Amino acid sequence: MQETPLDRPPGRPAQASPVIAGPGSDRAPVHDAAALTAGGRLARIRLDGKEYVLRITRAGKLILTK
Repeated sequence: MQETPLDRPPGRPAQASPVIAGPGSDRAPVHDAAALTAGGRLARIRLDGKEYVLRITRAGKLILTK
């Protein structure tokens, strides 16, 4: 059960709840795969010094590999 402002004693701040961006969530940024690959089939993505490859298959599926 989620706490409402009326349930909280005065002076007690609300607890932060984690924001989980699931499928269809408007909170997650949306990127076009064709734009990421510049119209091709591959894009390289760096995270924490590691490089990943995003690949668009012939069937139109996405594969992300290290």
